[in-house]
Order: sequence, then C-alpha cells, then structure tokens
Amino acid sequence: MTDSYADRLVDEDALRAFLDDELGAVDAFSVRRHRAGHSNETLFVTRGDDEYVLRRPPAGETAEKAHDVLREYGVMDALQDTPVPLPETVLACDNESVIGAEFFLMRKLDGDVVRDEEPERFASAGHRRRLGEELVDSLAAIHDVEPAEVGLGEFGHPEGFAERQVERWSQQLMWAFDTTADEREVEALYDVMAWLQEHVPAEHPHALVHGDYKLDNVMFAPGTPPELVGVFDWEMSTLGDPRTDLGWLLSFWRDPDDDPAVAEAFLPTFVAEPGYPTRQDLVARWEDATGYAYDHDRFYRALAVYKLAGLGEMFYARHLQGDADDPLYPRMRDTVPALADRAQRIIDGDAPL
Repeated sequence: MTDSYADRLVDEDALRAFLDDELGAVDAFSVRRHRAGHSNETLFVTRGDDEYVLRRPPAGETAEKAHDVLREYGVMDALQDTPVPLPETVLACDNESVIGAEFFLMRKLDGDVVRDEEPERFASAGHRRRLGEELVDSLAAIHDVEPAEVGLGEFGHPEGFAERQVERWSQQLMWAFDTTADEREVEALYDVMAWLQEHVPAEHPHALVHGDYKLDNVMFAPGTPPELVGVFDWEMSTLGDPRTDLGWLLSFWRDPDDDPAVAEAFLPTFVAEPGYPTRQDLVARWEDATGYAYDHDRFYRALAVYKLAGLGEMFYARHLQGDADDPLYPRMRDTVPALADRAQRIIDGDAPL
C-alpha cells in the first residue's frame, strides 16, 4: 500500500507478526486494500498459499455503533453451520495496538460481487431471474434462522426495533449535520423524520436481520446459473424486524419504469433490464419463503431511503473532516437531498412499490 490514507489502516509488520503467532509463520506475506466498499475497510491478505480478507473500521472519527467489526465477526462465526452462505471465519482481534483498530480475518471466496455492471455470463432472462431469486432466497434463509439455536438468542432486542431504527438513524443524521450544516442543509429530512416517528408499526415480526442486505453485499460463484456463495457486511446485524431488511433491499432495486436520475450514485441500473424480477416479484418470493407479510410498505421503504440518506450524510461529514478519500463521499452533497425527496415521494404515495 502506497497512499497516505491506506497507510493509516494497517501496520503491515505488526499484522504479520500477530498472524505468524496465531496461524504459524510463512515466507510470503502481502496486504492490499480493496477500494470498492464505502463503509468498513476491506484488506486482502496473502500468507503463503492462503488468501484472506481483513475487515476493520475506517480511519478517523465514526458515528457510534456504525462500524462494529467484532459484532460482524460474531454473527458470521455463529452462522457457519447454517444454510446462510458465508465465508469461513478465521479469527478476531480486539487489541487495537496491533493495527490501530479492532479487526477480524476470514477466508477469501472466489466469485463476483455484482456492483456497477452485469457479468456477461448472467446476461440472459433466465440467469437474470435466477440472480434475483438467489438474492431473495438467501435473505429468507437469514430470517429463517432460529437465533437461540446458534448462540444468538441474546444478540439483540427485537421488541420496538423499528422505532429504535428511526431514533438511531436520526441520531446519526444529527451527528453528521454537526459537520455538514455549514456547507448546506437538508430541511426535507426533518419532515421525513417526523413522519417516520408517527407511523412506526405497532407490531412486527421478530427475526435475525442483516441490516445492510443488498446486491453488492453478496458474492456469486464463477459460472452459471447464478449461485450466491457469500453474504458480507454484517456489522449492522441484530435481532429485529425482518421487514426492514426487505425494505432496504427494495430501496436499491430499480424497476423498468423508475426515474434513472434518482440517487444514481447508489443504485445499479442494470437490474431494470428485461428478465430481472420486479420489486413486487421480490416481495412475493420473500413472503412465500418466510411466511411473513410485507405490511406497511410505505414505512419500510421510506425508512430505508431515510437510512440511506443518513449514511450518505455521514459519508459527506467524513469527507469534510478529511477522514476519507472515497470519491463517492463528496457526491453526497447533492445525493442526500435527492434521497430526501425520494423518501418524501414514497410517503406521499408518488413512488409506489
């Protein structure tokens, strides 16, 4: 690693010594930063013939609970013997003196994370539909886990989860506004905040939730048909309301008639191509697989876009603080207001499922 921000992420000599003690010494060792993500940092570690992925928080100040990598490791480790597709966990380290932050290590999987472009091998109607089905089926597998049976019975407090989501993301928005308000304000988010507070469902199902489930947080194996082999980015997972996961997935999914200009920084365009399931298709398959009803659609989709706006505002704050070099972050100056408008249109019924 050669740039100044990357050098803040890991002391390579200290990491090598730590891993040699834990896993045995090797001759070859290298570390490479993976720049595709926008939240926790991902580093590729090669030791001898073995390849690993290291996850750690970003450098600099972060919002409370927004980058908990040890929580991420704990749930992934607990789910190793379940139908949920995951990489193999290796170890976790809570000693921040090793690389400057807590971190964990997992085996590297082979395959593709489908982010901005459709893999050529998936460009047929049958493969496109199967990709969407694999995506929803793996989400349903998460929601089907019995938490107590895998040691996650105390992993969270599902009662009142949706209400706490509104409160927590409002707090994180306010954390970001402390930095961003001098540059520009997003008044519409206060209206969305008030509507969400008034329309929290009185009851909701209880299940293990991923917290950040979307297309570019999963990996598909090489070859066809599409086979989902790994679910990543579990730092927001807990016990809560599974409909928040589905609402979040839907907020990243385009239908053919959607306005392509809305929050294009976050949304893949290719899933609107012929053959991909629509949002209604995804909902119907999830309902069939889980037995849950996707009630209160406007609340869950508006909440998802509100959270996305909160995430974008935290990105923008970190950009202004000089704690990130991600080219996406400065774009949040204009993207967050567009997200606020999108949330309001969902609330008003102008952006139906």
